[in-house]
Amino acid sequence: MDPRQFEHIVVNDNDIHSIVMSYLLHNCFDETADSLASTTGIHQPVIDRDNMERRKQIMHFILEKKALKAVELTEQLGRELLEKNKDLHFDLLCLHFVELVCDRKCKEALEFAKTSLAPFGNFQKYVGKLEDVIALLAYDDPEKSPMFYLLSSEYRQQVADNLNRTILEHANHPSYTPMERLLQQVTVARQYLTEENGKDAFPPFSLKDYVKG
Repeated sequence: MDPRQFEHIVVNDNDIHSIVMSYLLHNCFDETADSLASTTGIHQPVIDRDNMERRKQIMHFILEKKALKAVELTEQLGRELLEKNKDLHFDLLCLHFVELVCDRKCKEALEFAKTSLAPFGNFQKYVGKLEDVIALLAYDDPEKSPMFYLLSSEYRQQVADNLNRTILEHANHPSYTPMERLLQQVTVARQYLTEENGKDAFPPFSLKDYVKG
């Protein structure tokens, strides 16, 4: 089937609203979800509001540069949650180290590195990133260092999203939203068409370009 025929397929508004609703609840936009429900009449699925509020607080702490607070709240949900997700635990501890460096608390940062980050150095997959994080101490202005990405809001958002997915999975909820799954499927399908017919006929899917129209 020619993918261009899909342009004539009508999508039910309720389906669209349901996809948007799931995305909002997944990412803890509860007020926006309530507003969507009241304006469209769509039924909100039964959710654990306490869990969502806790996830919301945890993501807020990460984005507001309070990584240890996020760790503390996460462990209240289940200590094994981070114990089983060493990569995520390491990322959260690295964020706290970065916070200390940015606050010019270098002595405290070194002590934290010795007690909390050094054990990860026993595993080869963490060594490279651990070296990058510790190297921030050598720069008067860490934001101008080659490791500046560790200080970016985009990196914090990435860690927050990963933790949110992990908490949802721990609570036996989907770790990805239907919207994300749809985009993944579209990307894979477009990649297949590109490989079969050439990029001139079907260029690779770009969400950014698609939104621009």
